[in-house]
Amino acid sequence: MEKRISTVASLSTASFSVYLDEVRLKTGEVAKRIRVDHPEAAAVVPFASDKEIMMVRQFRYALGRETLEIPAGKVDPGESVRACALRELEEETGFRAEELTHLYTYAPAIGYSNELIHIYSAKNIVQVSDTIDEREIGSVDIVPIKDLQTMVRERRILDGKTLIALALVGVYK
Repeated sequence: MEKRISTVASLSTASFSVYLDEVRLKTGEVAKRIRVDHPEAAAVVPFASDKEIMMVRQFRYALGRETLEIPAGKVDPGESVRACALRELEEETGFRAEELTHLYTYAPAIGYSNELIHIYSAKNIVQVSDTIDEREIGSVDIVPIKDLQTMVRERRILDGKTLIALALVGVYK
């Protein structure tokens, strides 16, 4: 077990905090570790039909390009993970789910972050708005499930939470 001795430096934003900690290893040696304190997040695989899912195109600054992903976002303070999943689905697509099922929770960056992402599937979705959060979302695409394996193989889908979610719902093997 490693024990924090001190925090050498930190950076805090509205979304997360990053710490450079000095730690004592179980051997007694001293080392440095980066730790990201990040809120939990929820992601949703919205089934538009038995043969299609809804995905969003979003520009990702760190990659310098647009990506194709499932709707997702951070849990707000005091918000349940389930409420976050429903809110993000509606904000990013304009749709609400009548049926929401938790599939899995995973740690996307376990070596340096405490973030957990909770993945859901959504069925019986209904449009409640034709407005999406245009600050984040470029477009909402209805993607045939039969095309997803090819899209993954061709690296048109790179996002980790999306790849894990698609595997969980049996879209590709």
